[in-house]
Amino acid sequence: MRGDLRPKLMPNYVALLRAVNLGGSTQVSMGDLRERLRESGFESVRTLLQSGNIVFQTDLGRREEIERRIEDEIAQSCERPTVCFVRTAAEWRNVIARNPFPHQAAEDPGHMTVLVLKEAPPAAAWKALQAAITGREAVRGQSDHGYVVYPDGTGRSRLTVGRIERVLGTGGTIRNWNTVTKIGSLLAK
Repeated sequence: MRGDLRPKLMPNYVALLRAVNLGGSTQVSMGDLRERLRESGFESVRTLLQSGNIVFQTDLGRREEIERRIEDEIAQSCERPTVCFVRTAAEWRNVIARNPFPHQAAEDPGHMTVLVLKEAPPAAAWKALQAAITGREAVRGQSDHGYVVYPDGTGRSRLTVGRIERVLGTGGTIRNWNTVTKIGSLLAK
């Protein structure tokens, strides 16, 4: 027998792009992006919505390397930089399973959000963020992601991603619970 002829199984990942397709100069074609990533060695590339949610398979390296590669592809093809946040399928399942706000996720998933971060802030930073809240929002941090409930909506909240980043000391992007669970479904396929 001449070796194992079974196809190599590659890990599944999700990549979240920050601040794309919000209007003006932030436009990124998801179809073009899928094609560019396929040409760069990513497989089973699928996108969800137009807000920069990508599910794919690759064996191209560690999470940080994959983030850099996607960021480079976007910078080259769209001539605009963006920040990418990558998680493995197992990490994404953990994000869903460990939600500390299950009632809010079930009752009002549009106002229940997940904050995905570049780095895990210290516990003191999460406490400082909770203390900085002036409205009815609630925050719970878990390593390199957190959960934020916006009972009055995100549009009027003073707890913006920019403010969150300043308090936590790291970059992030946010997705509502509907999107989080749809990404989970895509990863399961």
